[in-house]
Amino acid sequence: MQEHSPTSLDEVNQALAACYAELSPQLKLAANYVLEQPMEIAFQSIRKSATAAEVTPSTLMRLAKRLGFDSYEQFREIFQSAVQSGPIELSGRASSLKALANTDDQVFLDVGDTAFDNIGRLFTTDTQAKVREAAERMLAAGKVAVVGFRDTFACAYHFAYVGRIAMPNIQLIRGQEGGLLTELAPFGEGDLVVAIGFDPYCAETVRALEITRANGVDAIVITDTLRSPLVPGAAVTFNIATATPHFFPSILSAITLIEAILAECVAYGPEALVDNVTTFESRMRALGAYVELE
Repeated sequence: MQEHSPTSLDEVNQALAACYAELSPQLKLAANYVLEQPMEIAFQSIRKSATAAEVTPSTLMRLAKRLGFDSYEQFREIFQSAVQSGPIELSGRASSLKALANTDDQVFLDVGDTAFDNIGRLFTTDTQAKVREAAERMLAAGKVAVVGFRDTFACAYHFAYVGRIAMPNIQLIRGQEGGLLTELAPFGEGDLVVAIGFDPYCAETVRALEITRANGVDAIVITDTLRSPLVPGAAVTFNIATATPHFFPSILSAITLIEAILAECVAYGPEALVDNVTTFESRMRALGAYVELE
């Protein structure tokens, strides 16, 4: 049991991630539900949450006490406070448009509902604080490596391409032709790595974090659960929703989070970042990179 109970949802999640390996099978089931369903924990009764988690109410109470809370109600208040101003209630928006869209295509509507819900879960006061911290760390870093392979390469590329316009110290790590170690070798203390990965987790991403951690590089991790192998040792962890009716994790909330972090960097960074954006756009137009509307 912890000496002091967590005071925010992020602290609860980090505490669960830290002790997860030591938990009994039943407490792990309870922890899984708490990590994956914070909205339900906030508003459901302990009995209903226990049924959904396939444990007993006493198991949820034991988990709360393991984290240092005197009661389950005190534990649940953390979740209620975290969602008071978010997530934005977007779930169900697509289905509500069914009549207007004049369609019975349930797959289309399910994709829309899930997309709205994923975005809604992102915009909480807890995430807002971590976005600011991530931006501050990026602004203070010497160099920033961005890592994401296979299904998350699109996220990493977007982060690096858009980010470099304002911050030229951002570098996309490609790891092609066995070059992962060579690309990461220049990064050390004072630098930062941003790693993105969802289940199924890429071995290369885990390896990249092992290499940079050994060199004293701090990490910002964007992943789908605090049980992810990318989490250990991270300075900032974003646990985002990737649900989707189709066959691979959705990257929609990851792209949205990336844009929020980069926007925060420009908003609160030095004027030079704005100058960099202006210079980039002028240079691209001068080179004929864009087609102008007539």
